[in-house]
Amino acid sequence: MNDLLDEQFKLKLQAATGQLANSNQSKRVRKDIARIKTILKEKGND
Repeated sequence: MNDLLDEQFKLKLQAATGQLANSNQSKRVRKDIARIKTILKEKGND
């Protein structure tokens, strides 16, 4: 998950500087992080 958080940070930085070529990447990473957090939360409730 740390890799995804690093990637999200880099994509946000690229978007802020106008260097982001594909804005769909940031949406994909955000959703992947949400999926991982959901799975971790579900496993923690057992």
